[in-house]
Amino acid sequence: MSDYYDVTHALSEETPVYPGDFEPRFSREDCGQYLLTAIQMSTHSGTHIDAPSHYLKNEESIDRIPISALIGPCRVIEVTGAGGEIMEGHLKGRIAGATRILLKTGCNFNGRFDPDYISLGITAAKVLTGGGIIAVGIDSPSIERFHGNGDVHRELLGKGIVVIEFLDLAGVPEGDYMMVALPLRLRGLDGSPARVVLTKSGLPAINNSAGPHQNLGLGNK
Repeated sequence: MSDYYDVTHALSEETPVYPGDFEPRFSREDCGQYLLTAIQMSTHSGTHIDAPSHYLKNEESIDRIPISALIGPCRVIEVTGAGGEIMEGHLKGRIAGATRILLKTGCNFNGRFDPDYISLGITAAKVLTGGGIIAVGIDSPSIERFHGNGDVHRELLGKGIVVIEFLDLAGVPEGDYMMVALPLRLRGLDGSPARVVLTKSGLPAINNSAGPHQNLGLGNK
C-alpha cells in the first residue's frame, strides 16, 4: 500500500460545482509540436482553499496564507453520523493535541451537487477557533450549510483558520497524519484549487522565516 493518500478530487468538466459558481471548461488546442489547454474555472473549483478575503473582503488573499499553516500534522475525524450539521458534541474530546483537523462526513456526490451535505455548525466552529486549530478541512463542497449566512466562514477565517473544502476522504481511516495542502499562488485572489496529500510518514519541519507569508500571521495560535 502507498504511504500517501491523495485526498484531492480529480478536476474536470464533470466536477460538480456550488450552484452559481463557474463550471470548469477546458479548451484544448493542437499546436503542431505541442498541445495547449486554456482553462476557465472558479477559484473555488474542486478541492480548494478559501482565503480570508473570500468572506471578509479584505487584503488577506490566497497568496498570503503562510506555508506553515498548510504543511504539518493533521487529524482526520469521522463525523458520518452527524446528520445535517456537525455540532460541538461531535468534536468533544477529539481535537486535543491537534492543530489541523479534516472532517470526514462521508460526502459522495456521484457527479452531481447535493444541497443536503453535512456542514459545520457555528458552535462547532467556535470550538475549533478556541482550540488552537490553524486549519480545518471537510469533504463537503462547503464547510457551511447550503444557503448559510456566512457566519461559519467568518468565524473561522476571521480567527486565522485556513479552510479547505471538497476533500476526497473516502479511503482515509480516522487518525493522525502529515498533510501537504498547496494552493496556486494566485496574487490577490480569494481562493484557489489545491492539491492535498496525507501521509503517515514524517516530514521535516518547515522553515517559513522568509517571504511575504509572514505578514498575516495566520495560524499562529
